Amino acid sequence: MEVRSKLYCTQMITAIVKANFQQKGSKGVVTKRQKNVWRSEINDIIRGACGGFLFGIPLLYTMEVWWIGSSAKPQLMMMAIAFMFIVVYLLNQIEGFRKRRYTWLAHQVAMDTVEAIAIGLVCSAFMLLLLRELTPETSLKESLGKIIFESVPFALGVALANQLLGDSRNGNAKEQGTDQVSSTTKNKEDDLHATFTDVGGTLIGATIIASNIAPTDEIPMLAAAASPPWQLAMIATSLLISYGIVFQAGFSDQQKRKQQKGLFQRPSSETIMSYLVSLLATAFMLWFFQKLTFSDPWTMWLDHTLMLGLPATIGGAAGRLAI
Repeated sequence: MEVRSKLYCTQMITAIVKANFQQKGSKGVVTKRQKNVWRSEINDIIRGACGGFLFGIPLLYTMEVWWIGSSAKPQLMMMAIAFMFIVVYLLNQIEGFRKRRYTWLAHQVAMDTVEAIAIGLVCSAFMLLLLRELTPETSLKESLGKIIFESVPFALGVALANQLLGDSRNGNAKEQGTDQVSSTTKNKEDDLHATFTDVGGTLIGATIIASNIAPTDEIPMLAAAASPPWQLAMIATSLLISYGIVFQAGFSDQQKRKQQKGLFQRPSSETIMSYLVSLLATAFMLWFFQKLTFSDPWTMWLDHTLMLGLPATIGGAAGRLAI
């Protein structure tokens, strides 16, 4: 009897220990799944926001849109939101900003549409604050009008995030296996070529965007209202958006870009280098369109260049991905 009772107790203890291990294991799996879900959601939001900046930043430097938003009536604002919802809903059925697609679920597409519009509203509000077009003195009606009308291109860019600069990692993966042997013998040449390619892509993208905004009167207006702290915020925002577009949003083969070696081929150094190149392109375009002259003080060159440097940097980031 004593042997049986001891054996029974041993079996009970073993069963309890196994149950505890299984419970802990299941909790660990659930926690890991929750972390993956949150990580995927954050990456989707970053991808959508970067798509919004790529698509919506040029219209942000248009004073006519500011005026329309300032004088818009509530009925027109509601019509703009309804228009946004319909167009973004249709775009989400085609492409969207998520890597995982749920086009067969109407309610999921509707939820993605609401999220895309929310991302557009937040991005446009942030940029209007950064450009000092929204201040504590701005009335609530005027603020809402500006945010809603400026958010239209941002929301469209969010819905087109995957379409703007799609992920090419699948194609690269296929070519990587066949070219792996030959690429190892040409690392130095490839690194140098990649550096010049990034510089060229940055110049092309920055010049295209800057040439569309530099001739307008918005840059002097915005530069006159920007104090040194806001200029520092402009620099930080330019660097963060550029880094997010190239290395975080998943528009291209991020791992391959992060592993590149050579001059300016690390994420931080490449981002800073591309920002400086974009500023050079910006200064040249301002001089070319006679918005700046060599007789102007250096402070005027600085604030005008920093103000136009934000959209030019976004264009430069898109140029590096497009090449």
